[in-house]
Amino acid sequence: MPLVNLEDFQDRALPTLLEYCAIPCLSPAFDHEWDASGHIDAAVELLADWASQRRIADLDVRVHRLVGHTPVIVATIGSTSSGTGTCLFYGHLDKQPPLGDWSDGLGPFTPVRRDNRVYARGVSDDGYAIFSSLLAIEALEAHGVPHSRCVVLIEASEESGSPDLEAHLNALSEHLGRVELLICLDSGALTYDRLWVTSSLRGLVNVELTVSVLERGQHSGTASGVVPSSFRVLRQLIERVEDSATGEVLVPQLYAEIPEVHVAAARAIAEEFGDVTVTKLPVMAGVETMGTDAADRILASTWRPAMSVIGMGGLPEPEHAGNVLRPSTTAVLSFRLPPTVDADEAKDAVVARLTTDVPSSAHVHVSTREDSGWVSPTIAAWLDEALRDASLDAFGHEPGYCGEGGSIPFLASLGRRYPGVQFVATGVLGPGSNAHGIDEMLDLDMAVGVTNAVATVAGAYARHQERP
Repeated sequence: MPLVNLEDFQDRALPTLLEYCAIPCLSPAFDHEWDASGHIDAAVELLADWASQRRIADLDVRVHRLVGHTPVIVATIGSTSSGTGTCLFYGHLDKQPPLGDWSDGLGPFTPVRRDNRVYARGVSDDGYAIFSSLLAIEALEAHGVPHSRCVVLIEASEESGSPDLEAHLNALSEHLGRVELLICLDSGALTYDRLWVTSSLRGLVNVELTVSVLERGQHSGTASGVVPSSFRVLRQLIERVEDSATGEVLVPQLYAEIPEVHVAAARAIAEEFGDVTVTKLPVMAGVETMGTDAADRILASTWRPAMSVIGMGGLPEPEHAGNVLRPSTTAVLSFRLPPTVDADEAKDAVVARLTTDVPSSAHVHVSTREDSGWVSPTIAAWLDEALRDASLDAFGHEPGYCGEGGSIPFLASLGRRYPGVQFVATGVLGPGSNAHGIDEMLDLDMAVGVTNAVATVAGAYARHQERP
């Protein structure tokens, strides 16, 4: 029987979650003055205060701070079982920027509830995580279900690639203890009718590429036809890494062989759920999607490289466009990598193609950020059974397993730090959740379901520890 219902979530979590939604706590990559602006600190203090009020017997909530780094919330709960391992819950509180104009009546930092859905930036990615984690533990204690020692860690730099996390993990290493189970609540779901467990995550290489041809802009009537266009040179360079006709990435080092087990899983999902990668996206009528069939599109979004231009600089808005040959053009290229590709090697290969023998000898400057992907280790028999029970109890359906196209640097980092740890990467980012986009949304019923599933898994881990 589920331990948490919608009324519980509404009463205990929702008021503070809505307060959090109103805080523009952008990740450091989007708010370089985050320390001075105080928004991250405001969110940290709000969530830490809520956490400290939970009815959990042996609870210690602290804000861990390191000079020059964003803080993390560390909520530690003593064991009510005989096991000595740690169950680590992970989430983050930093947010992506608004992106653009939200729909009528909605705004990134003005949370709105419509039926059982809440709209605001960060509500599902990943503001709900601390609430689900601690409500799950609170419910276990209220119903007398033993749990292991638990640590809930909420960071504030994930949307920037978690640059601050390693320093905190190093400083907290002794405190975290022997981590045997990691529950990450920052992943996706193909549907809202079951618990979805992430089997892999793609890696990431972001390249900010600037092409410069002039010291300052010049009248196009004077300079065009004489000085090469920085935009034209940029186009030529991008053509080296992506086929503009097909979208195929042209850098061999960004490819990896797809394991047959993941190919089979994609076919099984396509057979049961149809073309889920397309149906969950707001594709405009008549637009032809890429890929040959539903299974191929699943693999394309989880195991194949892809490039997106996610930002442009040096281009005036149309209403301000004058007859000027601009001095430079900047593009931010985002490369998604197969889970097993080394991000450093991929970055080096991309940068080499963009900076060697540049057309017209234009000046090129690049800066990069990279994160390797992750593949879930083999799931232990006890955890496989627990996930099945968790999904059936919370949703009435067996769990689903699928790769995700995004990145969670924390998982790869923890995998290296704790060899043999068991992972449960799950989340609420289902159809219409719009993470990173306009109208981000949290389905409250899904949040409650995930909370109950997490409680079941945590209880099963405690029982597993107690077995001889």
